[in-house]
Amino acid sequence: MDYQFNEAFAKKADELDPLKNYRNEFFIPQREGQDTIYFTGNSLGLQPRKAKDALQQELDDWARYGVEGHFEAKKPWFAYHEFFTDSLAKLVGAKSTEVVAMNGLTTNLHLLMVSFYQPTKNRFKILCEGKAFPSDQYALESQVRFHGYNPADAIVELFPREGEHTIRTEDVLAKINELGDTLALVMIGGVNYYTGQLWDMKTITKAGHDVGAMVGWDLAHAAGNIPMQLHDWDVDFAAWCSYKYLNSGPGSISGIFIHEKHCQNKELVRFAGWWGHDKDTRFLMEKGFNPMPTAEAWQLSNAPVLAMAVHRVSLDLFDEVGMNTLRKKALKLTGYLEFIIDEISNSKDSVNFEIITPRNPDERGCQLSILAHGQGKSLFDHLTKHGVIADWREPNVIRIAPVPMYNSFYDVYRFGKILEQAL
Repeated sequence: MDYQFNEAFAKKADELDPLKNYRNEFFIPQREGQDTIYFTGNSLGLQPRKAKDALQQELDDWARYGVEGHFEAKKPWFAYHEFFTDSLAKLVGAKSTEVVAMNGLTTNLHLLMVSFYQPTKNRFKILCEGKAFPSDQYALESQVRFHGYNPADAIVELFPREGEHTIRTEDVLAKINELGDTLALVMIGGVNYYTGQLWDMKTITKAGHDVGAMVGWDLAHAAGNIPMQLHDWDVDFAAWCSYKYLNSGPGSISGIFIHEKHCQNKELVRFAGWWGHDKDTRFLMEKGFNPMPTAEAWQLSNAPVLAMAVHRVSLDLFDEVGMNTLRKKALKLTGYLEFIIDEISNSKDSVNFEIITPRNPDERGCQLSILAHGQGKSLFDHLTKHGVIADWREPNVIRIAPVPMYNSFYDVYRFGKILEQAL
């Protein structure tokens, strides 16, 4: 697009946007009677307008049927998680047998590492990104300690080169080859929460497998943000949350992917629960865990229906639009945001906004992280006061994520004008 930093361009771009009406499917937070500029879908997505009705349906069925709702409800609770499999499979590029919605994200990462981090005396190291999201750091540290290893010895962190903000794929591959047969697991965030860097998951997964390691991905900032092909990339496992780009409510249900080659291995170590047991004999209540030959075998408990009701509404929207269509708009929106930030930075002698997210659109999702040199939190507070809902990370990074499902080009333009006025 031939971007222009003016109102007419932004409004015309919105008129031509084939997804413009989907904004009406969400509640936009208000400030002084006006839509806020909501750029934190990378932290908590907006509420779909149909969420309340979906939740009310389950409450009504609970009131009407009690326990019989497991079979008599409009969407029977007994197999509620099965309503998600096809949608989740399309979302992450998987077979329907390779995905399931369950638990919370970090819970799922722990359950998956039980199966896919099996250290030995010689092969015990985990490769991850430096300064990973804290919950991932804690999960890795505790898993390593559980197996009797010192995190300082077992966890190898990747950092950018001096003077750079993101990690080069070539450096990841070099480190994997260096670790060789000591490497047990590669586990990285598919899109880095801080910089917004999108990793080359296909290439890194192959490199990990070439040295005999398992490879898993935390897709908290990738699911609903970028198209993926987890099955074809031969990823061993992955997990994601649904409350960011997937707009399913605070703390809502997580999803997992397990490649079919592992799903069908009944001898694979795992922590078991009754909802992972063969569903044809589950209610015989017999001893001896018999896992289903699908990702469902990693379930522990029956479905949390109330949370899943909202998740279903959001996934319906993703089914309608499709990840490839969302990606096309996301590239244009993020490109427009990048253009405006550069325009403002270049027009102000005393201002230096450095975008630390990769400039290559193929190496990022919706998010741009802006390093505001010479600016303190007062700039962020000014943006907030004037209706911009973004995210501040110490010491001076503002994370901004225009989400294609509900954000507009006019949102990006308004943000630019408020930023310009603040300076």
